Amino acid sequence: MALVNKEGQNVPAVTFRTRQNNEWVNVTSDDIFKGKTVIVFSLPGAFTPTCSSSHLPRFNELAPVFTANGVDEIVCMSVNDTFVMNAWAEDQESDNVTLIPDGNGEFSEGMGMLVDKTDLGFGMRSWRYSMLVKDGVIDKMFIEPEVEGDPFEVSDADTMLNYINPEAKPPRVATIFTKPGCPFCIKAKAMLKDNGISYEEITISNHGPSSKTLRAVAQASTVPQVFIEGEHIGGSDDLEAFLSK
Repeated sequence: MALVNKEGQNVPAVTFRTRQNNEWVNVTSDDIFKGKTVIVFSLPGAFTPTCSSSHLPRFNELAPVFTANGVDEIVCMSVNDTFVMNAWAEDQESDNVTLIPDGNGEFSEGMGMLVDKTDLGFGMRSWRYSMLVKDGVIDKMFIEPEVEGDPFEVSDADTMLNYINPEAKPPRVATIFTKPGCPFCIKAKAMLKDNGISYEEITISNHGPSSKTLRAVAQASTVPQVFIEGEHIGGSDDLEAFLSK
């Protein structure tokens, strides 16, 4: 396979065919990289398990921290057509990431990262890697090891953040179980927001997660129930005590 680290070199000059607002729009390498600091992470294919469950969502989640540390844009690259990439963007947590279709594999080939995955029925695809690009010049590359399968060890968002700023702290994230009209739920969400903690809200109802779900997950029957980074905090009073520490 002989993958090559291209740190210090310019990114390939490619024109990408994208579909935006039902129109064809050409996007060039200069459009993406010129005069900017850009993170690129490339992967074998849209909708594939690791790409959807880990790679893309974590870069999206850490985007505000990358921005605070001088990154202008985060780009996800894959050898897929623009229709597939647009559909994947709609399906995923990708608001903070620009998905670019390397439909003909020209960029991946220019990077020396185009690999044969015909054994999976994929044809030629990109090897999984990430890189930091400054004004079109590759500053750092994290290339997955050349082993069979689809390794995911070094091209992740946290590794990139640690390279850019080892002191940077990823934002805390929370999950909060609520019910409509609950004043304590409103109070808890306000406290999370005031403390810069982004959260996912799960509403308990007859048409989704139910009270049985709440009891199974939180061993509680009242709302709100708050989890921060997987730790069960409890209700609004418990959250207030936790945040005051």
